[in-house]
Amino acid sequence: MMIAFSKSLVAANLLTFMLPFEALAETCEPSNSFFNMPLLFAIALIGATVGGLLARQRRGELARLNDQLRQINAALRRQAKIESYAPTLSYAPVSRVSEADVVVDPRKEQLLASLRTGKNFLRNQEPDKAFAEFKAAFELAQNLGDHIDEKKAARGLGASLQRQGKYREAIKYHSKVLEIAKRAGEDSGSTEAYGAIADCYTELGDLERAGKFYDKYIARLESD
Repeated sequence: MMIAFSKSLVAANLLTFMLPFEALAETCEPSNSFFNMPLLFAIALIGATVGGLLARQRRGELARLNDQLRQINAALRRQAKIESYAPTLSYAPVSRVSEADVVVDPRKEQLLASLRTGKNFLRNQEPDKAFAEFKAAFELAQNLGDHIDEKKAARGLGASLQRQGKYREAIKYHSKVLEIAKRAGEDSGSTEAYGAIADCYTELGDLERAGKFYDKYIARLESD
């Protein structure tokens, strides 16, 4: 019996030396290692992590936007002048065309008429017709070199497009209000333009840009 046991012990030792070390190591590795995880499961885990980070970022943007809107409402309550070519906006002061203006050039008369008609179309919920009137007024104002009425027409164009849901085109004309104001050195209407641009970016889902323009809008409201 002792001879048989000795042979078994010798055979076991020989097997230990004959087997590759890799094979022996494999028997010691845990079976639930991350590196043995199925590839699709690993990808899904990474995707869920990234999605969670983006969702938290989005919630942060929405919270900041909500805070900005509260600031806007508080600032507006401190002001009495609130209306514009865009009646559905909670801010947007009206700039009335003075009936006392002395009209000499017939093109000026047509310009003022187009502005009035455009405003009426907007109030009657006909933004497409309003756009045509404001466009005519815009071109006449440019030909006359009338920066004040050019800016009013640009505001009307922006509001008309905004009411039609054409937000990117609306941003173009609201931005023109700012360009004209800078060129003419007269910034009336700029506050409302910042707010309207912010509204458009909000509708487009670009909350980061919307936030930047709301910041400018709030700053001007508080300084006015």
